[in-house]
Amino acid sequence: MKMPQLDRRTFVRTGALATAASYNRILGANDRIRFGAIGTGGRGQYLMSLLNKLGSNDILAVCDVYEPRREQAKSKYAPDASTSVDYREILDRNDIDAVLIGAPDHWHVPITVAAVGAGKDVYCEKPVTHSIEEGEPLISAVRESKRVVQTGTQQRSWNHFIQAKELIASGRLGQVTFIRTYWYQNHIASHTNPAVIDTDKLDWKRFLGSASDRPFVADQFANWRWYWDFGGGAMTDLFVHWVDVAQWYMGADKPTRATATGMRAILTERQTPDTMSAALGYPTNVVVQFDSALLGYLEGGGLVFRGPKGMMRLWRGGFMVYDEVPRYTESPDPRNVALEVKSTGDGGLDHMKNFVDCIRSRKTPNASVEIGVAAARAGHVANLALRGNGVWLADAGVV
Repeated sequence: MKMPQLDRRTFVRTGALATAASYNRILGANDRIRFGAIGTGGRGQYLMSLLNKLGSNDILAVCDVYEPRREQAKSKYAPDASTSVDYREILDRNDIDAVLIGAPDHWHVPITVAAVGAGKDVYCEKPVTHSIEEGEPLISAVRESKRVVQTGTQQRSWNHFIQAKELIASGRLGQVTFIRTYWYQNHIASHTNPAVIDTDKLDWKRFLGSASDRPFVADQFANWRWYWDFGGGAMTDLFVHWVDVAQWYMGADKPTRATATGMRAILTERQTPDTMSAALGYPTNVVVQFDSALLGYLEGGGLVFRGPKGMMRLWRGGFMVYDEVPRYTESPDPRNVALEVKSTGDGGLDHMKNFVDCIRSRKTPNASVEIGVAAARAGHVANLALRGNGVWLADAGVV
């Protein structure tokens, strides 16, 4: 059975009623915020663990289409929670204040729109949309509901990313014109050692949702990010994190041009490329490049900012600034480190804390729905170029 999609008119009608009631709602005992978790695979369980670390929150309900994941999430992070296969049961509860959404990408907008329409605040994993077209209706729904929605680009709350932004804004590197982003992971093991799924405990039809009907395929369920109906490959799973940082630092979030190429070199049974490169041009005279290969871990993920005065290498572990050198060099390992800053916190935890704090204060969180939509859009236009003729132009396509 496919889950019904909420159109915007239906949302406005139901959301207005829910919003009026929600503003008068009192949080749980001792000002505790009561959560439901929707989609409790690895990422969803990580979000639950962050809530537990923060304290002053209760996870009252756990929802997933796969029973082993529901039960594991309940056992590890919410032993007193109820379990459900249908997220609407959580949204119907008056004792739930907010939800965590860790479902596959194609479910992000339907569940988020339904959740804010039911008067719930939302933490939704990135990418917040599965297509460009979903962006504006989602923003409208959230704005009209007046609910708090945090999207999962946690760098926005990470102290050393904030410090790095301030440093670049101060002119330390000069005018930045080129931002290289990259992410390398090894997905060969998950491809050659397929997951074992107990289909008797999986609601496959419910997992498919708006996707076309098809027989069960274990890899499509276990590694859905690499299939177009459910995810967007590395462009939306990985690049979205870094392009969000780039757009934040630039103060520009609408690329005017994208070029991309990619191939399935080794992971040939999947749909999205395992080896790819993209470049996005912005009206601020900056090019943001992304390179990714899912065949090895060396170098990991990060960003490099280049200006005439120097270079910054930034990643989740910290950042280093290098002064420009007086003559040409081909050394791959710069030794003139002018400044090194190491991460001292947990960006994921800080991001969740920002969300919880905003539930109480009703302020706009660090990664609002508008920010999430803009970051996802950059990944989508890269994919449009990749899946088209290699080039996407804003004045010739959807923006």
